[in-house]
Amino acid sequence: MIDVLALVLPFFALILTGYAIARVAPQPVEALGWLNTLVVYVALPALFFQLLARTPFERLSEWSFILGSVASTFVVFLLMFGFSFVASRGEIPESTIKGLASAYGNIGYMGPALTITALGPEAAVPVALIFCFENVMHFTLVPLLMAVAVRDGSSPAKLAAIAARRIALHPFIIATALGVLAAYLRFDPPGPVERYLSWFAGAAAPCALFAMGVTLALRPVRRVPREMGLIVLLKLVLHPLLCYVTLSAIGDFPPNWLLAAVLLAALPTATSVFVVAQQYGVWVERASASVLITTLGSVPTITGLIYLMRGGFLPPDLFP
Repeated sequence: MIDVLALVLPFFALILTGYAIARVAPQPVEALGWLNTLVVYVALPALFFQLLARTPFERLSEWSFILGSVASTFVVFLLMFGFSFVASRGEIPESTIKGLASAYGNIGYMGPALTITALGPEAAVPVALIFCFENVMHFTLVPLLMAVAVRDGSSPAKLAAIAARRIALHPFIIATALGVLAAYLRFDPPGPVERYLSWFAGAAAPCALFAMGVTLALRPVRRVPREMGLIVLLKLVLHPLLCYVTLSAIGDFPPNWLLAAVLLAALPTATSVFVVAQQYGVWVERASASVLITTLGSVPTITGLIYLMRGGFLPPDLFP
């Protein structure tokens, strides 16, 4: 257990450091802009590109793996959305944000560094694939559901075009596509380019986790949602369990691929959920509370999950 704590605690310590510094030396929220830009537009894309470009192309077409992992996330979203929709008598916008809080994990900021450190570099490919296709799902669902709720007259074709543009222009997805192309062409970047990418890739984890801590500090919890217990249960327990059972049932995947998917599913609510809530002016303070509380709750759950993985107590396939 000591080696697991030594692996996990530095990640949460980086988040705590960002949180503490934001409290001790407060800055306007706009001051975080360039750091987030570095992480989203340069550091994590460089990491994704490098790892994918070095992977044999034939390993990048595991469609049953992609469908299984995304389907488990979608089921969790539907469970929370459906419960909230019935309880609120048809309130779609709030139900959408609650569904995101229960299903959309921090797979961008926390996912790559934590998973690769826990399971090794070969886990980078499933991380990148899950990130891309889950974001396709989320970026499509949210504007469509919000448009249905608002009924502003936007045509289905216009909504589809907006969703497609957001997906196609996302830096992570562009970097993943270029990485897949490089793997297909067996392209090795020249030495100076490789070093340039390595510098930025090395900055991805510390910058992303520090920025996450600052973000949490700048959004104090004022309203804890009544559904918080259910959100924590769905996000930190049911989501990884459902992903584990689903992928074990539908395919025979490399052990680290399945375990990487389960670890990603166990991550706390993404800070992007707050951003989406703020964008639509729906459930904003409670979305912030969901991010903070699930992040705190994930310290023991993620530590325990990695302990089970590294100790060999969690079979890489339930149905060998």
